[in-house]
Amino acid sequence: MTGRIWTAAPGGRGQVSSVSAHEANVLRTLHRRTRPFLLHWAAALSLAICAGHAADVWHVLKPGLELASFPAGESSPAGDEVVTVLRVDPSLWDMEILCASQRKDRQKLTTREWCEQESMVAAINAGMYARDASTHVGFLAMDGLRCGRANRYQSVAAFGPRSGDKPGFRMFDLDSGASIKTIRKDYRYVVQNLRLIRRPGDNRWSDQTKIWSEAALGEDDQGRALLIFCRSPYSMHDFDQILLSLPLGLVCAQHLDGGPVAQMYVAAGGREVELVGSYETRMHESDANQTAWPIPNVIGVRPKPK
Repeated sequence: MTGRIWTAAPGGRGQVSSVSAHEANVLRTLHRRTRPFLLHWAAALSLAICAGHAADVWHVLKPGLELASFPAGESSPAGDEVVTVLRVDPSLWDMEILCASQRKDRQKLTTREWCEQESMVAAINAGMYARDASTHVGFLAMDGLRCGRANRYQSVAAFGPRSGDKPGFRMFDLDSGASIKTIRKDYRYVVQNLRLIRRPGDNRWSDQTKIWSEAALGEDDQGRALLIFCRSPYSMHDFDQILLSLPLGLVCAQHLDGGPVAQMYVAAGGREVELVGSYETRMHESDANQTAWPIPNVIGVRPKPK
């Protein structure tokens, strides 16, 4: 009596072999015993390959400052369908909030101009602003300045710890026990914005028809800040899903601004990148904008003093 075993032939084709019943039983026993190991090995190899590919996409500008671009993986009516992320290690880099209201001339600047004039290596929108083109929508505070007022937005980003026992950068969910008053005691820079993703990776947006270019701020599972930009417009529900699908280790995120006003600038390690938004439903339904708009408030990144 013989058994019939399907095996792989050279070149990848299958072939049928005739073996004895005893040989077939031995092969089946061997398969049962080795299959868990093979599956574990295959899974580990797959994770290693993915981790390797994830590491490969990051371009190290300087230690603790890395830039990467990822295909969004979702179609959009405009733009290049690319998500660009600057990853910042807060143990090596300082993050600050810069406001036009602190300048003697009170002049609004593009992120490029903010960087050039304030010796920053990167900058992104600090959040939406009111019709006066100055006041932050939500709560924004730093030493010597308070702009806007607390509202129902549930995400607060904080940096510039007042003591060495606090992380250099941290994002808080106000519905998880944190309070702006307590956060302000621990950090010099505090900014409240509309939440995108709640810790530890919960998309807080439902489906909607509105889409826009997006500038966002996130935190990864190692406590690093993620400055995020995407010119292609998406709904925030879809954008959150895109971010969570990328190899970022993202745990939470907040909306900074959208449409043509959204922007990010990076100049470090011999590379210069200036990104500007365009499309926004019912506001600017076009992909034609190529100009960075002056904005009143930015989050900037600079080297820690030696």
